[in-house]
Amino acid sequence: MGSPLPLGFVGLSGGTFVLAGLQLGWVPATQSQAVALVLLAFVFPVQALASVLGFLCRDAVAATGMGVLAGTWLAMGAIMASGPPGAVSKAAGLLLLLTGFALLIPVTAGRSDKLVASVVLATSSLRFFLTGAYHLSGGTAWKEAAGVTGLVLTVVALYAALAFEVEDVRHRTVLPTLRRGSGAGAFDGTSGHQFADVIKEAGVRREL
Repeated sequence: MGSPLPLGFVGLSGGTFVLAGLQLGWVPATQSQAVALVLLAFVFPVQALASVLGFLCRDAVAATGMGVLAGTWLAMGAIMASGPPGAVSKAAGLLLLLTGFALLIPVTAGRSDKLVASVVLATSSLRFFLTGAYHLSGGTAWKEAAGVTGLVLTVVALYAALAFEVEDVRHRTVLPTLRRGSGAGAFDGTSGHQFADVIKEAGVRREL
């Protein structure tokens, strides 16, 4: 099975780039419902698929991050599509703050074994914190900060997508992914240690 990480990161880059365009004024506020459709039709299904495949690949950390992102984009797309163009939402603000904290769970659990992936999730967390603050306060500075962070996240996510895609195709690290610990062990040429704890994993053991 191919790695779902590149697919998930491409979906993330699409969502954050389009939303950043709206926040920075590149896309008129009157077209916010078009942005919502992008989140619903492109970003959500791509990241949801990456999440499911991540669990099937037994990478709960990556799958959890993708799942949290997918659900957030779906909710934000629905809120934006159903509300007035350019409106802020207290409910959206609370959700985004929760997402910011939730994304720190896979970052912490992963112990930076794949540092580039962790940087993507950590930057996503910051991006959602800032966007949540904008929805709760309505402050223009928060919106602009979220937009700029969204552009940074776009670049980081696209780099991660490229690095992990090349790595998956060539079965070796070409562009730095900064793997450490068990992340580096996945490409060290041996496999015995990778199967040692499989019996303890969800889906193999009798109870979750």
